[in-house]
Amino acid sequence: MSKKLVIISILLVFLLIGALILYAAVQKVGENKELSKKVEPVTLTYWRTTDTPGDISDIIADFHRRYSHISVVVKQIKPEEYERALLEAWAEDRGPDIFSIPVTILEKYRSKIFAVPLGASAELGRKYTTGTIKKQTKITIDKIKVPNLRDLRETFIDAVSSGIVQDNKLYGLPLAVDTLVLYYNRDLLNNAGIAHPPLTWQEFVEDVRLLTIQDAKGNFIQSGAALGGVDNVSYLPEILSLLMLQNGTTMITEKNKVGFNLPASDDPSYFPGQEAVRFYLSFSQKGKETYTWNDSMPNDFDAFISGKLAFYFGLASDGERIRQMAPKLNFDSAPVPQIAGSLRSVNLANYYLETVSFKTAHPDEAWGFLLQLLNPEIVKSFLAKTKYPTAHRDLIEWQVQDYELEPFAQSVLTAKCWYKGKDYNIVREALREMIKSIKQGTMSISEALEFYGKKIALTL
Repeated sequence: MSKKLVIISILLVFLLIGALILYAAVQKVGENKELSKKVEPVTLTYWRTTDTPGDISDIIADFHRRYSHISVVVKQIKPEEYERALLEAWAEDRGPDIFSIPVTILEKYRSKIFAVPLGASAELGRKYTTGTIKKQTKITIDKIKVPNLRDLRETFIDAVSSGIVQDNKLYGLPLAVDTLVLYYNRDLLNNAGIAHPPLTWQEFVEDVRLLTIQDAKGNFIQSGAALGGVDNVSYLPEILSLLMLQNGTTMITEKNKVGFNLPASDDPSYFPGQEAVRFYLSFSQKGKETYTWNDSMPNDFDAFISGKLAFYFGLASDGERIRQMAPKLNFDSAPVPQIAGSLRSVNLANYYLETVSFKTAHPDEAWGFLLQLLNPEIVKSFLAKTKYPTAHRDLIEWQVQDYELEPFAQSVLTAKCWYKGKDYNIVREALREMIKSIKQGTMSISEALEFYGKKIALTL
């Protein structure tokens, strides 16, 4: 090979190397630009209707420390205005990135939710600093995995893990749960010689009889419990649902029908739904030993905080309201009574679903924020501030050590949330109308269960 050809070959090699270096540099610039886009400032709007923005401030701050380019702004909306505000915002092609709804109306909002497949990942850019003397800012991509069904079942109580997944997609995550519990006036129980709140409904009936006081005209001076009424029982639908569930009623059949009036699977002659309704009504029927309440009584919450009602069925979230409105009331809480001799406890729960809007322009960032709720340590501050029962299995033992939260923490593992239709307000109204029609004599218990069960089925 001539000297001239050798020189030309060397030059070609250098040109090729230079081209490769230039290509790599251009690629690097392109990659850096793409990475830079991942850490451009993002503001997520988060609409809620319960609690206060301060209750989740620690969760937001923790997320912002890791992803400094992402801000989360909470907007609190009044409950009575919330749904209308959501619908109006979406109609105008705006609205929140993240919003909160009761799980009981998930089906109603299912098409408005940006659900994510189980096992998928949310990709978030993150800036970090390296070096001690000569510090450099670098960018990386965090892939936050969406858990699979087994992970969810091991993380959350059954009432949650069974309600947040449909068609192998995750629709949202809870911050907490709210359970139905028994509040009781300690002074009234002490005066009646009752040392402990009732564990079973049999004990409950005996206690109610001791706690009910009537004057010579049959008017109640003091009531044991607010059961059997319609408009003056705040949580009639929840109490009735609890009684039916505990008694073995098929709330929703495999064919997605309401089974309120179906017989027991092991005894065709026994109708658990009818017996649950009959038991509820017995507390407002004159002549019964359980007679302790009627429709002329005040609202049950007002009766309880005024010291004239011994037992009040309410949610865990009612505790703070009682303390604020009756600071001198000597009251406490306990798990709801169970059926004596039953091998299984049944409690009732509800919870809010924190979820991502189908209108969001930042689904990865929004889901990245929500997926941190899988970590029980992250939600601890929220639970400590709100005094709500935990949805995380790993935090139950922690809450059992809390005097105020112990009754609720004891109930969450056996809690059920049976309705997942489109409009729980219709369910609540239907159950109230059902009891009213029975009390007025326009329908038998069987007829009412059948009629209003079909009405509820239309919302599924």
